[in-house]
Amino acid sequence: MQTEKQLIKNCQKGDKASQYELVKRYSGMLMAVCRRYVRDEQTAKDILQDSLILIFGNIGKYKPIGSFEGWMRTITVRCALSWLRKNSKNLNVVDPTAVESVISFDPKIYGQLGADDIMELIQKLPVGYRSVFNLFAIEGYSHKEIGEMLNTTEGSSRSQFSRAKKALQKHLISLNQVKKSNSI
Repeated sequence: MQTEKQLIKNCQKGDKASQYELVKRYSGMLMAVCRRYVRDEQTAKDILQDSLILIFGNIGKYKPIGSFEGWMRTITVRCALSWLRKNSKNLNVVDPTAVESVISFDPKIYGQLGADDIMELIQKLPVGYRSVFNLFAIEGYSHKEIGEMLNTTEGSSRSQFSRAKKALQKHLISLNQVKKSNSI
């Protein structure tokens, strides 16, 4: 197996076996990024395909300043956001009344959640909330950067993130109530 540095260098030369290895090595991680932004599996695969095309098309420009995974992740996030802009009406506009007020819930519910449960909860968020939540909480972008990416304001990004957290809390409350009723 090639080191990452060798793999990059060989992909830059157009070596097909190395390109195949890159896809095999990183497509799972990149697909997970795609799935955070879209609900549909086939759409996520399409975004992954578009991302890989861009990665291979620009790998000659890659400079080993930051991590290679981070570079690929950034391309994939931008592909997902581009797809959302083209295919989602009102990406940045979400009705604030869509999220009910938060009531208290049993914090033990957090310990009972697996990664798949959390991903499922994130997928239930409206597209605008989900995009900002992913960009801020998972990808680590600042609200200023998110505002620039989504062509909105920093304040709007903060507001969407706050509403996303409240929506997730609402889903946790529902989950908590289901678990309580199942244990009775």
